[in-house]
Amino acid sequence: MKKLACVAFAALMSHAATAATTVDGAALADEKSGANWLSYGRTYSEQRFSPLAQIDAANVGNLGVAWYMDLPGHKSLLSTPLVVDGIMYFTGSFATVFAVDTRTGKQLWSYDPKVIEAAGDRSRVMWDSNRGLAYWKGRLFVATGDGRLNAIDAATGKEVWSVMTVDPKLAYFINGAPRVFKDKVIIGNGGTEWGGLRGYVTAYDTETGKQAWRFYTVPGNPADGFEDEAQAMAAKTWNGKWWEHGGGGTVWNGITYDPEFNRVYIGTGNGSPWNQKIRSPGGGDNLFLCSVVALDADTGEYAWHYQTVPGENWDYNSNMDMVLADLEIGGKPVKALMHAPKNGFFYVLDRATGKLLSAEKIGKVTWATHVDPQTGRPVEAPGARYEDGEELVWPGPLGVHNWHAMSFNPLTGLAYIPKHDMPALYTDKTIKQPDEWKSPSFAFDPGVDLLRDDLPIKLDAASLLAWDPVKQEKVWEQKLPGAWNGGTLTTAGNLVFQGRTDGKLVAYRATDGLPLWMFDMGVGISAPPVTYEVDGKQYLALLAGWGGAAASMVGAITAQHGWSYGVHPRRLVVFALDAETKLPKAPPPTFAQPLVQEDFKVDDLKAETGSFLFSRNCASCHGGGAVAGGYAPDLRASQAPVYPEAFKEIVVGGSRRLQGMPQFKELTDTDLDAIHHYIRRQAKKSTAAAMTGQ
Repeated sequence: MKKLACVAFAALMSHAATAATTVDGAALADEKSGANWLSYGRTYSEQRFSPLAQIDAANVGNLGVAWYMDLPGHKSLLSTPLVVDGIMYFTGSFATVFAVDTRTGKQLWSYDPKVIEAAGDRSRVMWDSNRGLAYWKGRLFVATGDGRLNAIDAATGKEVWSVMTVDPKLAYFINGAPRVFKDKVIIGNGGTEWGGLRGYVTAYDTETGKQAWRFYTVPGNPADGFEDEAQAMAAKTWNGKWWEHGGGGTVWNGITYDPEFNRVYIGTGNGSPWNQKIRSPGGGDNLFLCSVVALDADTGEYAWHYQTVPGENWDYNSNMDMVLADLEIGGKPVKALMHAPKNGFFYVLDRATGKLLSAEKIGKVTWATHVDPQTGRPVEAPGARYEDGEELVWPGPLGVHNWHAMSFNPLTGLAYIPKHDMPALYTDKTIKQPDEWKSPSFAFDPGVDLLRDDLPIKLDAASLLAWDPVKQEKVWEQKLPGAWNGGTLTTAGNLVFQGRTDGKLVAYRATDGLPLWMFDMGVGISAPPVTYEVDGKQYLALLAGWGGAAASMVGAITAQHGWSYGVHPRRLVVFALDAETKLPKAPPPTFAQPLVQEDFKVDDLKAETGSFLFSRNCASCHGGGAVAGGYAPDLRASQAPVYPEAFKEIVVGGSRRLQGMPQFKELTDTDLDAIHHYIRRQAKKSTAAAMTGQ
């Protein structure tokens, strides 16, 4: 083992000897050099645009597999790989980091932060997913599901320092990628649906791990005093005792550094809970929920904000990418920020001031009619807040655009957005009265009734949208399968690349959306591709591994693709022109076959009780309505619930904790029996639907 480590280190050092890139602020701001992919969005602008054009619209049909790397034992692969002077770095499940020689495809080292062991019972509020790394002056930075931020030596994979960024007694988790600037690394967190949490971001010194500054996205208890004037200002927009529910506003994805203004833009999340009747009775804007907030990069002090959803009530968070570009609007050059959050509008802001320049719908939106250009506020539709207890609203919690990265091509002037149009029935009829409702503790409860049932239907509600941010209009749109398609990459070769839910990686002509090339990866794709150059040759790289919240929680909408738990391969695949490596054939899509116990009589009352227990404790991995989307086993088809003692050993005893199945010590035998009745009810329902062809 020691000999292998020495060989890997020698290989890495041979590359380092000829490497010329110091990954610092200048390198991360360089839009012209395309050889490396140095940051989550390639550069500080987060455009995901590469100036490389060796692969172009004329020859992209000649792409083939150059090499691949199997990743057995991994599940969700969401990471954006980084490439620095011929070495690729990426994360797999549970924030495991890999370094790979891009010339040979050989692994140089791996780093395992032992997330499951560190998290313990807190693993019930996190998944295995991790969206990537940051690189700064020879060090890599990775955030872990249990809340740590770790610095790693890029040459050896050895841990340099580690800090816990959250209170481990609370339901925080992290699956986002850090960002780096001016010898600081910044990270946020998530978890508001599983506990009463208060959102914040923290910047740390890249050398020592010492905290540099922290900014809270919602105010705390006024009796404790406010951390800064921004918190005091925000508190005036809240009502009731919001701090008892945390408030929310977590920053679990979108962070952009702007070197021109020396600011950090953070996209903030939904309320905790979603339901404003509980969170802030009497209403209010509830700053800084669902906002773009600009902070001074040196101090973390508030500069400006723009709120996309005042008084948020639907999980319409603004954690999506914030892309920087120079646009010409109204005949004048503008330092613009482009943002397409969940709520279905595409926003263009003047990032000098935070002023709204324009906002238009990019999908089906019924919660608001439009955004008032004078006030910058949405004009809400009557009844959208489910005031009478129930309302069908577009979009649902998945949003029109989720975290899957959009890209912007300065040559075409277009943004490329993975979108979907799906509604949700928002109801709080089964929820306790606001003054009786209590924030959950490591259990799913957003203050609305979700995930207890599922529609056994196939749904194709997705598309790839090319959007003109200046004219605020669609230029082209390509229909996509299902929902939850991967992020995009665009290049100077007049190309857009995107991985899809059906396992296909597709290249489109950027100007008009014409499909030019397609490759079957053998498993659903959630990660975005990257491109880079080594020894004068351009490559395209993508991690193939179905994952993310929808793959674990949503049910039939994602289960319809057949990426069943443990069946299909997980891989890193690298492409180049005229390459001819054969990718091993993957098993075909497979679908759960629910067990029907003919001699088991479902008790309707127990099943109804079990539906609430399942939605709170099980659905976030095993799927809404007990229909698993591929992240975890489908319990309708599992033998485990059929045998009470075995079921108890797994769920309560934690016998599979190290395999990722959390332990639920508080569940009683009565609870487990109710969950079993619910699972059997769902199994019979799905079998009956299949027999009738519904």
